[in-house]
Amino acid sequence: MISLDTNLLVYAHRSRTPEHLKARKAIESACASRHGCGIALPSISEFWAVVTHPECQGKPSTPKEAQSFITNLVEGAGVRIWSPLPDMEYRLLQAAHDLGIVGPRIFDLQIAIVSADNGAHQVWTHDSGFATIHGLKIFDPIHR
Repeated sequence: MISLDTNLLVYAHRSRTPEHLKARKAIESACASRHGCGIALPSISEFWAVVTHPECQGKPSTPKEAQSFITNLVEGAGVRIWSPLPDMEYRLLQAAHDLGIVGPRIFDLQIAIVSADNGAHQVWTHDSGFATIHGLKIFDPIHR
């Protein structure tokens, strides 16, 4: 199963980004995968924070626009939203310690753990420094 990272969602939502068309095609491809795809709940929060931020490049999305984008993925394309499993906080802190994760890479690690817990084997991201865990492959569908 494929996990879609925040940046692909942002690029697919924002038509003025250079990565827009490739991100949309990547999401369509992930949705058509025989194993399906999903989005870790932390990615939904990050997506919302980025696209609705009052100081984002261009015009910020309204809450209705942001919600519609995610709703269309779930209801229209069958994307699953994955929630953290019990004891996530302990496993996140232990993995961060074990892997030497510092700073904002903790958000990637959170996405990776939630994704793996829900059956993902790959994270599709355009983040070359994405923090990951054992057994979860990283794939950049924009630079493939």
